[in-house]
Amino acid sequence: MQQIVVYPGSFDPVTNGHLDIIKRSAQIFDQVIVAVFKNPQKQPLFTMEERVDLLKEVTKELDNVSVDSFSGLTMDYVRSKKAIAIIRGLRAVSDFEGEFQMALLNKELNREVETIFFMTDIKYAYLSSSAVKEVAQFGGNIDGLVPDLVKKALKEKYAL
Repeated sequence: MQQIVVYPGSFDPVTNGHLDIIKRSAQIFDQVIVAVFKNPQKQPLFTMEERVDLLKEVTKELDNVSVDSFSGLTMDYVRSKKAIAIIRGLRAVSDFEGEFQMALLNKELNREVETIFFMTDIKYAYLSSSAVKEVAQFGGNIDGLVPDLVKKALKEKYAL
């Protein structure tokens, strides 16, 4: 049986921290689906289509990674893809509480799907999409924080 996992997130925008988790997941599992979801609690800078396109471009060399989008419950999406697990990244202990609660809720919704946590690489422990957007908005240096394609897209969004 092929081991399919889903890495859900808003990816607004995708950072090098996200890419690190994607690449490490791809080394372990047969197929990684990076799933951009519409989070009703967030107002994204990039449209759903733009986020999907950016992710497709920056993961195009990873043969077992695909990019998709969805809205609704993550577990419904995971079930539709016949995935065995959800991938989540953890930067700090502060991330764990919310992620742990969500993992327990997801387990209640579908006992057959696991949540697997990847600890971030230490060099990305401070990195978040929100922080990248804030630095980029004010013309700060985001070299090494996001892929060059994303850096260019951020500059266009903020007309820098």
